[in-house]
Amino acid sequence: MILTIAAAVFVFGLLVLVHEFGHFITAKMTGMRVDEFAIGFGPKIISRKHGETVYSLRAVPLGGFNDIAGMDPDNNTAGERGFCAKPVLSRMVVILAGATFNFILPIVLFFMIYATIGVGQPAQEPIIGGVIQGMSAEQAGLKEGDKILSVDGQTVTTWKDFTDKLKNIEAGQNILLRYERGEVVNEVTVSPTFNEQEKRVLVGVQSSVVYESKTLPESFTMAIDHTKEITVFMIDSIVRLFKEPGQTENLAGPIGIVQMSGQVAERGFIPLLNFAALLSINLGIINLLPVPVLDGGHFVNLFIEAVRGKPLGAKAVAYTQRVGIALLLMLMLFATKNDLVRVFLK
Repeated sequence: MILTIAAAVFVFGLLVLVHEFGHFITAKMTGMRVDEFAIGFGPKIISRKHGETVYSLRAVPLGGFNDIAGMDPDNNTAGERGFCAKPVLSRMVVILAGATFNFILPIVLFFMIYATIGVGQPAQEPIIGGVIQGMSAEQAGLKEGDKILSVDGQTVTTWKDFTDKLKNIEAGQNILLRYERGEVVNEVTVSPTFNEQEKRVLVGVQSSVVYESKTLPESFTMAIDHTKEITVFMIDSIVRLFKEPGQTENLAGPIGIVQMSGQVAERGFIPLLNFAALLSINLGIINLLPVPVLDGGHFVNLFIEAVRGKPLGAKAVAYTQRVGIALLLMLMLFATKNDLVRVFLK
């Protein structure tokens, strides 16, 4: 429990810090007055004022905010330094900066991992590198480090041998695995299940990983490419979510993310950094959706202002924001329902 909470606070804190820092630094660079830079919500735990800005850490680490003067044109106390008084282009930059920094973070994290540890590749040996919680392998008692020797009496020499033999197994069919743990050889029966997403049967084990060192230029290039690949995959997943509403069972909310953070943290700090990078990309994409109250929605309003030569009326903004809040609440309800099902019913 302590590890789960610590991992969740680390992941949420890192993502929020980077996102809000993007808004903060660009607001400062464009001459806006920032009254407060806060990590978290609720009561202040720590608060320090430096210059004109209060820097605070708050009790609930599930978000953060920048109090930029003049966000409300009717309450601009900063004059020409207010958000609303700045050119549209400057305001666009500030609005997009949070999500932009969320795409920069994974590049930095992947680069650090590749440059120091190397790039992980599946090992050739049939050694289990991880066991998926709740699946047949875990229930049978298989553990990380176990070496698979045979499947139903057929010898296994490589991890590919093992996965190839599983291709001919039907879901629910019992198979006998012979494995070595330390110097002791054991046998266990597992029953694979069919995974809809991967369209194949799985017993719930992952291969071990070997790391290949890379030069700094190689690490940087690979970090950018990997971030691009994940971004494209996530955008495709979101598009499919709207095309196929039944896909909402894959959504996860704060409870699910906290649970996953703990599970990943059990595998080590590097997997946790990888997880943080994935969430950062996801946060960046979600924030850019053209939904009112999200950064993407604010950007659309600014784009309309640039085209019209004047901002949308207060009533139009209020209406679109109500619609945006309703959509987000619906999404959160689906995600929370999924979280509760995963935690209490599985």
